Amino acid sequence: MGKNILVVDDSALMRMVMCDILKADARFHVADIAKNGKEALDLLTKKKYDAVVLDVNMPVMGGLELLKQLQIQKIPARVMMASTDTREGAKVTLDALELGAIDFVHKSGNIKNNRTEEFQKNFRETLYAVASSREPTFARSVNLGRIKTEKKFVSMVRKHNIVGNKIVAIASSTGGPKALQAVIPKLPKELNAPVVLVQHMPVGFTKSLAERLDSLSELTVTEAREGEILQKGHVYLSRGGMHMNVSSDQRKSCIHYSDEPSREGVKPCANYMYESLINSPFDQVVCVVLTGMGLDGTEGIRNLKAKKQTFVIAQQENTCAVYGMPKGVVKAGLVNQIVELDNVAQEIIMNVGVK
Repeated sequence: MGKNILVVDDSALMRMVMCDILKADARFHVADIAKNGKEALDLLTKKKYDAVVLDVNMPVMGGLELLKQLQIQKIPARVMMASTDTREGAKVTLDALELGAIDFVHKSGNIKNNRTEEFQKNFRETLYAVASSREPTFARSVNLGRIKTEKKFVSMVRKHNIVGNKIVAIASSTGGPKALQAVIPKLPKELNAPVVLVQHMPVGFTKSLAERLDSLSELTVTEAREGEILQKGHVYLSRGGMHMNVSSDQRKSCIHYSDEPSREGVKPCANYMYESLINSPFDQVVCVVLTGMGLDGTEGIRNLKAKKQTFVIAQQENTCAVYGMPKGVVKAGLVNQIVELDNVAQEIIMNVGVK
């Protein structure tokens, strides 16, 4: 029998569509359905599922309220959100990821679009990654002592005067938005390098993620714009639906988007970002591979490392939601350092320094 799935949606038609998608794949078994968050909560207090497909807007109890109740009652559940493909849907999705959802798919208001082969494949693969992910942990309160320690650490690094023209290139996927909140806000505004970042997300979601990270961080985080010149202490997040590259000449490096087909099944693809840095003027590229399903990043880093001085940091397995992308670079023998998520920012600072 396949993974036991709980489907939660107030629309009978949408429930039918999702159940049909799952029933066509032997990896899944639709164990139960619920019409709202309260019905789902009742089921989750009695039964254990491999994953939950959760709608956002429902009567009686919505998806976000259910996630809050799971946190309060400490009921572990691997949740994939089924979010609408709107600007507001993107913001709500990020709220859901902060509340413990592992990943999401964005469904269309047009049922026909949810029956396409592309949607069905994405739905199944994302759900399988969620169902196979680590048991979720509950949100911890902010440790102010930890933040003060980071400040002292930055001061210590500044005294060592790390030199060189460097860039940080980060790749993340499933579990990435939450992982990035444990990395980007810990980087100081004086970071002595620009940061380019590919997070696998569809069109319309990356801008909201950039705004969320920017509100939490000292340095500036934006969705990267075509032709934008890279500046130190700035994080450039690739927009969804395009591949972000770094285009360079002898004087400057800037953002350039390309529209090749998906690679490794994703768009944006981090492999393109890494390979675009081969001919860049940077003395060293610090590559960071965080949680995510698939192998995006491995081929690009292999090609980059063959031509340019590169230092590769991979997230440690027991802190990943899905140990796919980090595992890829580790198995390929490309990694210089494997660290827990909480220590990734510190290692970035150690390698590039502060101004």
